[in-house]
Order: sequence, then structure tokens, then C-alpha cells
Amino acid sequence: MTATVEVTVRYFAAAAAAAGVETETLGLKSGTTIEELVGRLGEGNPELARVLKRCSYLCDGIAVRDRSSAVTTPQTLDVLPPFAGG
Repeated sequence: MTATVEVTVRYFAAAAAAAGVETETLGLKSGTTIEELVGRLGEGNPELARVLKRCSYLCDGIAVRDRSSAVTTPQTLDVLPPFAGG
């Protein structure tokens, strides 16, 4: 049996608008990479997939620098599109 990990995804600004939700929880196979998770999020939603390409990510509040890192414990992934402002 393959272990699963629960990941809570929180979308902000344009990412939330494209996703149609602010939060969703996914059960992932332990060892799924952040890159694979992001790909899964955009499946079947071309607008969200487009937005995700420009986003930065936080895992449990820590910036994701390496998208090949694996999810092995329950985590919260924040999806942050570029923000404009001054």
C-alpha cells in the first residue's frame, strides 16, 4: 500500500480567481514533488495552469526554491501570483 500525504493548497489573488476556490485539500502519494503537484493543480483548467507558471510557492511558510523537492509530510502549499503595487 502506498502512503498518502494530505496537502492543503491555499490560492491567493489571481490564482484563487482562476482556481474558483481559495482552499482545497488533496491526498497525494508520499514523495510527489512540488512540480508534480503544481502540474496536477492545473490539469483540466487552462487558465489556472497559465497563472501557476508565474506563481511562487510557500510550503508551510517557507519559500519553495527547488520544485523537485518531495512532499512527505502533511503540508500547506500557498500559491502566490505576482503582486503589483507600490
